[in-house]
Amino acid sequence: MAGGAAHPGAELLAFERFLDSSLQPLVYGYGRGSLRELRAREFGRLAGTVYLDHAGTTLFPQSQITSFMKDLMENVYGNPHSQNISSKLTHDTVEQVRFRILAHFRTSPEDYTVIFTSGSTAALKLVAEAFPWVSPGPEGSGSCFCYLTDSHTSVVGMRKVTAARDVTCIPVRPEDMWSAERQDAAAAGDPAGQPPHLFCYPAQSNFSGTRYPLSWIGEVQSGRRRPASRPGQWFVLLDAAAFVGTSPLDLSVHQADFVPLSFYKIFGFPTGLGALLVKNCSAALLRKTYFGGGTAAAYLAGDDFYVPRESVAERFEDGTISFLDVIALKHGFDALERLTGGMESIRQHTFTLAQYTYAALSSLRYPNGAPVVQIYSDSEFSSPEVQGPVISFNVLDGHGNIVGYSQVDKMASLHNIHVRTGCFCNTGACQRHLGISDEMVKKHLQAGHVCGDDVDLIDGQTTGCVRISFGYMSTLEDAQAFLRFIIATRLHPSHGQPLPLATSGEAGAPPGDSEAQNAVPATWVRGSPSPQEDASPHSGVWNNSPTAFNAEDLCPPLLEATGPQQTTLEKAADVPDGDLRSHVVTNLYLYPIKSCAAFEVTRWPLGSQGLLYDRSWMVVNHNGICLSQKQEPRLCLIQPFIDLQRRIMVIKAQGMEPIEVPLEENSEQVRICQSKVCADRVNTYDCGEKISNWLSKFFGRPYHLIKQSSDFQRNAKKRHGKDQSARTTAALSLVNEAQYLLINRSSILELQQQLSTSRENGKELFPMNNLISRFRANIITNGTRAFEEEKWDEISVGSLRFQVLGPCHRCQMICIDQQTGQRNQDVFQKLSERRERKVKFGVYLMHTSLDLSSPCYLSVGSQVLPLLKENIEHHDIPATEKSQDAIS
Repeated sequence: MAGGAAHPGAELLAFERFLDSSLQPLVYGYGRGSLRELRAREFGRLAGTVYLDHAGTTLFPQSQITSFMKDLMENVYGNPHSQNISSKLTHDTVEQVRFRILAHFRTSPEDYTVIFTSGSTAALKLVAEAFPWVSPGPEGSGSCFCYLTDSHTSVVGMRKVTAARDVTCIPVRPEDMWSAERQDAAAAGDPAGQPPHLFCYPAQSNFSGTRYPLSWIGEVQSGRRRPASRPGQWFVLLDAAAFVGTSPLDLSVHQADFVPLSFYKIFGFPTGLGALLVKNCSAALLRKTYFGGGTAAAYLAGDDFYVPRESVAERFEDGTISFLDVIALKHGFDALERLTGGMESIRQHTFTLAQYTYAALSSLRYPNGAPVVQIYSDSEFSSPEVQGPVISFNVLDGHGNIVGYSQVDKMASLHNIHVRTGCFCNTGACQRHLGISDEMVKKHLQAGHVCGDDVDLIDGQTTGCVRISFGYMSTLEDAQAFLRFIIATRLHPSHGQPLPLATSGEAGAPPGDSEAQNAVPATWVRGSPSPQEDASPHSGVWNNSPTAFNAEDLCPPLLEATGPQQTTLEKAADVPDGDLRSHVVTNLYLYPIKSCAAFEVTRWPLGSQGLLYDRSWMVVNHNGICLSQKQEPRLCLIQPFIDLQRRIMVIKAQGMEPIEVPLEENSEQVRICQSKVCADRVNTYDCGEKISNWLSKFFGRPYHLIKQSSDFQRNAKKRHGKDQSARTTAALSLVNEAQYLLINRSSILELQQQLSTSRENGKELFPMNNLISRFRANIITNGTRAFEEEKWDEISVGSLRFQVLGPCHRCQMICIDQQTGQRNQDVFQKLSERRERKVKFGVYLMHTSLDLSSPCYLSVGSQVLPLLKENIEHHDIPATEKSQDAIS
């Protein structure tokens, strides 16, 4: 669509028009001040970020933390189990918070008790273990545990406890509960003497945002609506974790027996603290086996004598509760009420945003009329009574095929939009909405997919979807930034424009704000600002292209090369396609510091982990977390140079004096530390305060340089697919998956042509070297056909042999210009289209065998002999090729 007018489906729904068309009054904001001011004052850290994962956790306001810290600094809070003054203060404050929690849910200590837990999951486990289950026997079938299939994993997991007690477990589909006929309460029979049953269901689905009727509570308890036809007394557990973050819950009207919740869903802080609200008349039924500190009125150490405390809360809160976190809740309630006016205001505001976004998404169409997204919902977003501020969907292409959620997530990250993907710990709802059978779930597991990973498509079948969710501080600007992202990536290719990022302002204020009226109807047709947070003070003008070095220039050659003279870099790059010798190494790169700039060489020694010193160092933050360009794009502006003769690495950056780092550690002075790379724990050492200060000055925040310890062995997870068990495991440096990464110039050329043809007038946007640098490979070869490297089983470079481990699945880093640090999503999007929605480029290599008793080198100009998968067992390396590269 380059240069053409936008079709109607690419227009962003104007908020004013949406409000006018609504059949019910909608509320945006809180009526007591600008939402823009609230965001700037309380959530300044969100500047440039669109956070749409409030169902995962909402965010805390600055004033809440400030108030809590002031409280801690001014008061002494002791252990509440002691009797001193500070302990009495803690006890009384905690009891006041209990009362505040019950008041928030419109009830009182006369009707409910608050039992503090580590979260809603712990509360669910408590009920499962303490409920008075009756096992089946001669006199009856025993208790029954029923749960809605649209339930969180933590609810479904209760069945393992009940199964151990031989209790019948029955999953109940939502449609069965909706269609269940109401029974006459009198016909339900007298539950006295009958076994107790438990029915669990969520007030709000954490998958789709569906809000299930709270009226089910009383209907099930009274026997008028039964999850299963069993005589006995029914109790109801209402999973309120997803519901209470954006909606009021009135327990004086809907008196569930058990209500688990997590407070971070409401306040954002503290985490690791939840509660079980227990109806007092049901609490007496709970049976407890274990007892911990503070729960015993009296016990004997040498005899089986134990008397629990009379208070329900004290009986079930084993050990010392997280009392400082409990005290933090008081400041959470204060902030929430001060900023919003209460949960009803939050419910109306968040629903307005969700309904607007739903209407806008539903209206998006491709030129052929096909929908851009498929939304999974049980409602039409008609009211907050039936729908929470959650939208789950999959993006479709113009033919109706699902675009993998992992790709959407990566693209969203490029726009600094935070979403959730997968099944959200709700397999039952995921299966129902996405049409995934039980057999397919098992098949996906066998194919390597597990909950929470990024394996989004298996044999064309999606394994999950994308979820966005709004919180009380969400704005119309957040919603519109997300919609513009969908329009930009599906309907309006940006054609090389820098990625737009959210600003700290509020594009959509309440109607009547002239500034908002000008901003709301905006469409993606207009230009977009360049990303400011990615640009360093020097990045716009500084060219940090790598310089090629020959290892022989840096250290004396161990032996002269034998065999044919190696061609230069320029000559190797000009070998014509189709020549029998056209597979040659045209470029060699190593990346001494992970995620920093490339160091280009023409000849370089090999080590046991790959090219010598490739990814031997990495930059970590103040918590020791490895950084990549996804978090810190300016890492690509750090240029390392290896001087083998002087045994140092020189590090340069614009505006900074060069600094030197020794290649090897001084074992007597180093400080060993533990770090993680791709879930692997590695032994490293800190390279010292001098380089740390240098990095911290350049980036403006405390960073450290660490190096993998020379005596530490890290093994690769990737193995050769043909015979995984028989192959020797490769040793790795700080790389992600394999020792080497190879890319083919023919593949780059095809991608470049695809990018150019999508531009107006076919103007070239990405020079070859720019594209090559984005893929951060070690070995660049000339090829005859694009992507032929994916059909190789092995390659020989001279007498060196490498196994091809498979393709490299790409992330957002290929969108970062390695010379400027700025992002542009065109490369990722075009490659995704070319590779049928899977972003693969380049192949991983590892040594088949490497004799390091004498030095081994890779050289530019060396011939590359690929061995196709079907020919691997029939190919012998010609003797003339064995000496092609200088080996010893």
